[in-house]
Amino acid sequence: MKWQQVQDNWAAFFEAIAEKWPEADESDLEEIDGDQRDFIKYIAEVTGQEVAEARDEIREWLSGEIPSDVVMDPSHDNRSMVLSSKYIGEGEDTYDDDRHFGDDGEYPDDGDLTPTG
Repeated sequence: MKWQQVQDNWAAFFEAIAEKWPEADESDLEEIDGDQRDFIKYIAEVTGQEVAEARDEIREWLSGEIPSDVVMDPSHDNRSMVLSSKYIGEGEDTYDDDRHFGDDGEYPDDGDLTPTG
């Protein structure tokens, strides 16, 4: 993962940060607000490490996968919907229940998935 992903989803990463660094306090993390330099200094302080050691440890942590609880955070739903809007055809209602993804009117409504045309 990249720092930008952490910064963009800062609050969603609190649990993952606390799992990796149990010394971290949520109120302190809120104050850091995703600032990488402040986070490195903070981790160095709470773990008793040198700043360079903390930076390396954070870099190693970033080389892992994005935690699943972060991916499942509701804030990702909105972003996913916004990104998916480029696949909605012109004039198509974004709120329609389009079970066939843009094939409006091409399938009968009786459960048969055979095209009508």
